Amino acid sequence: MRTLVLDCATPALSLALFDNDDCIAHQYRLMSRGHAEALVPMIGEMLEGARADAVAVDVGPGSFTGIRVGLAAARALGLAWGVPVAGYGCLPLCAAMVEGRSADPIAVVMAGGHGELFSQRFDPDTLAPLGALESTPIADLAHRMTDMRVHGSGAAMLVAARGWGEAVDRLPDARFWASLPLSQRTLPPTAHYGREADAKPMVGAGVAGNGTVGEAMA
Repeated sequence: MRTLVLDCATPALSLALFDNDDCIAHQYRLMSRGHAEALVPMIGEMLEGARADAVAVDVGPGSFTGIRVGLAAARALGLAWGVPVAGYGCLPLCAAMVEGRSADPIAVVMAGGHGELFSQRFDPDTLAPLGALESTPIADLAHRMTDMRVHGSGAAMLVAARGWGEAVDRLPDARFWASLPLSQRTLPPTAHYGREADAKPMVGAGVAGNGTVGEAMA
């Protein structure tokens, strides 16, 4: 079974094609913007006219636009190919990328918006969440999170605010998708923004305004 994995939730735009749990093709680009323009050509280049049996997509949290782009593409492919589409989380994937795991929980902190950080901790063996995903002001999280080593795009900001600890810069990479437990790579393909949207739809603008892919496709 071949699965196409799309990750557009952060500045790291990555694609991976899996044959069961073996990654057989992979692309990764760091780009601050332009995910929508780059994604479809990258998919075409990777598949060369072929199809996948399933599609997986990063549902967030992360960039509002990036999440919508990934979900729109995944749903469109799933509809066109008649194949299932599933989601996975940005922070669990970053936790799954950690090599040489110790007995300590894996703390993942990703850059959010408005001076906040997304954070979550995971069991190093099972990758099960040890608490709920949170979006927290940097200063508040600096007082609360006591893990020495912190992973993610927001790790350096947290360590700087605390004045101690080790930051491991990390962005999600689709080629590690198969490292996730099955329960964490079969989530519903719906956006998980982790916080309220930056902008609200105008009343009477004719947009659903429910924070879904339909909003991005309008």
